[in-house]
Amino acid sequence: MTSTALSIRDLHISIGRPLVHGVSLDLERGRIHGLAGESGSGKTLTSLAVLGLLPRTATTSGSILLGEDELLGMPRRALNRVRGARIAMIFQDPSSSLHPQLTVGRQLTDHMRVHLGLKGKAAEARAVELLEIVQVPRAEESLGRYPHQFSGGQRQRIAIACALACDPEVLLADEPTTALDVTVQAGILRLLRDLALERHLAVLLVTHDLGVMSAIADDVAVMKDGRIVERADRETLFAQPQHEYTRSLLAALPGSRIGSDDETASGRIEGAGDE
Repeated sequence: MTSTALSIRDLHISIGRPLVHGVSLDLERGRIHGLAGESGSGKTLTSLAVLGLLPRTATTSGSILLGEDELLGMPRRALNRVRGARIAMIFQDPSSSLHPQLTVGRQLTDHMRVHLGLKGKAAEARAVELLEIVQVPRAEESLGRYPHQFSGGQRQRIAIACALACDPEVLLADEPTTALDVTVQAGILRLLRDLALERHLAVLLVTHDLGVMSAIADDVAVMKDGRIVERADRETLFAQPQHEYTRSLLAALPGSRIGSDDETASGRIEGAGDE
């Protein structure tokens, strides 16, 4: 049985003008929830609001509940205890999200030191375990290397390992495969799917690419002009889209990337790696 990890209710965001209008979402453990739409639709703003990463000029209203804790308006110090610990985020470009002058081991163990109090050999052992979980080759050796010494797909796997360091309840993935080629993308999508199931994570996958959604999401919400215009389980949305905007997004996809059954939808992520 699934349970709600994060609940967004009637979220409004304004930055000079209204940009997000009454968004509501429930993220359940063990499931991948897709949030799709064109650039400027408000999907990334919605995910940033969860972690309090909006610009200082932004105004918000509504509710974002993590369990029983209200995140919207939470004091900065309290929110810092949530970020990286109970909720983690994977960004689009791992070259930007990983510090170029710090070793992979340092970046992984810093999370553990701050949130878990782990230091020394205990933190290092957990860092190796995390790199093995996300399938980075030669995990122990990799701790002493720098981000530029890895391929793009491996850097994104390292970013995912950093996000998992403190066993979060919710994982926000903002266009996590956009900067990667199709083969590498497939490996990352498969990893996210396995992590959601094995670690009982609630995953919010933010992307403009409905082809990605067809491969991995359990449920999909489609955003346009700051509003959710349609939501359904993956099979229903791809087989029977109701909103004109959803149909236009689907029509823009190459036919081979649109799948309404499990076999077609999962075909893009089976048997592919990221080397």
